[in-house]
This record gives sequence, structure tokens and C-alpha cells, in this order.
Amino acid sequence: MPILVPFHQDERLPRDTIPVPGAAPFTPELTGADQLARMGQLYDAVADEVASRIRANTVPAVVSGDCLMALGVLTGVQRAGVSPSILWLDAHGDVHTPETSTSGYLGGMALRFLLGAAPGPLAEKLGLRPLAEESATLVDARDLDPAEVEYLATAKVRRVPVSDVEAPEGPVILHVDVDVLDSGELPGLRFPAADGPAKAELLRAVGRILDGGNVVAVHIACPWFPGQEQEIRAQLLAELLDCLSPVSCDE
Repeated sequence: MPILVPFHQDERLPRDTIPVPGAAPFTPELTGADQLARMGQLYDAVADEVASRIRANTVPAVVSGDCLMALGVLTGVQRAGVSPSILWLDAHGDVHTPETSTSGYLGGMALRFLLGAAPGPLAEKLGLRPLAEESATLVDARDLDPAEVEYLATAKVRRVPVSDVEAPEGPVILHVDVDVLDSGELPGLRFPAADGPAKAELLRAVGRILDGGNVVAVHIACPWFPGQEQEIRAQLLAELLDCLSPVSCDE
């Protein structure tokens, strides 16, 4: 079963926000008023669960309400003694820093945090070892802000479209932000982006990646507003999670 973490940053979401039938929500108690400290508590607990499942020779799949949960996933993989790369499927770049973001939205910094820009208190709490830029592949990222374009122009982060992504060599974390889909296919997203791939194309890409046999953990981020289009959302999550079975997504 997936690790269902119904949180957006440090905010616990209503149970039905992320419809994964049969999955018991993973909801550790968060204490204190400091947001980063609370997020650190959450990601620390998720990291322990991810590490435990990897040590049991399974591929953990974490399903959460935003991309920042990837910090807990990466930390867990590292705690299990694995040094992974990451495939980041997303409509957005998520490579802002607090200095470059005009909105201050932490979710728009998630990948950059994995690459070493995480705030000190958060990184220290987790013991996170930053990924080298060349260990990250940004897939799609069709909706970029000017500061992200500037960063990626000189960064060693690899970029590919969904149609061209393949399974990499060596252990890899597969991160899928569901907003990588064309917004017309998935209503109610917090940050919709048009002109993206259809669901069938996304599932084929995920299938190719998983068929390579090197995925050590999966993170599915669901940054959507609660209470909308539950049937569409449940179907999408079911199909993405089905890709973890021995049968390929495109069969």
C-alpha cells in the first residue's frame, strides 16, 4: 500500500482530499508554531517510513498534497543507504529560492531545496544530503518564471519532455506532480498549466521509467484544491499506482 500523507506543507488536509481507497493516512502529530519546524517533523517521520520499506526490499510510494514531501522521500532513501538521482515530472520548475520567488510559495522551491537550497533548520533536522545538479532531470517544466529560466540556463539540471523521458541508470527517485498533466484533464489544480501531456502519455512515460528497474521510491504530489472532481482524481491515482505492479502501464 502507498504511504498516504494528506498534508499540504504543515497543514493536514481533509481525509478525502487525496482519494486512495484502502490506504490508511500517515498523520504524525506535529507540534509547535514554527512552520519549518513542523514540516521538519513531518518529513522526518515520512523519511523513517520510506527507509524502513526500502530495507524490506520494497519500493515505497508516497502520495501527498504537495511537492515538498519529496524532502522526506529523498531523506528516507538516503537513510536506507542509497544515493539516488531524481526524475522530476512537473508542469513547473520548482527551482525558486526564497530570494527569487515573488510569491513566497514554498512549493515552488521544492526541487531547489533538494539541490541544496533548503533552509538550514529544515535540512539540519533531516540530515538531508543535497543532490548534485547533474543528478536531477526536470521533465516537462513548461511553465517557468523568469528567475527559473535564468537559473536553468546555466545549471547542470537535465531537461527533457515527457515524451522523451527514459529509465536512467542507477537508483532513482520518481517524482510525479500531477499538474504535469494538461490542466484540461485534471480540474481543480492549485497551479494549472495548459498545453501539457494527456494522461495516456504520462502513464506511458511512468511505465518506461519503472520498467527500467532502478526506481527506489516514488512520490506522487497532488497539489489540488479539496472537494473537486473526486472520480477523476481517484482514477488517476489508481492508474499511477497500478504502474508499480509487474504489469506495465501501457499494457
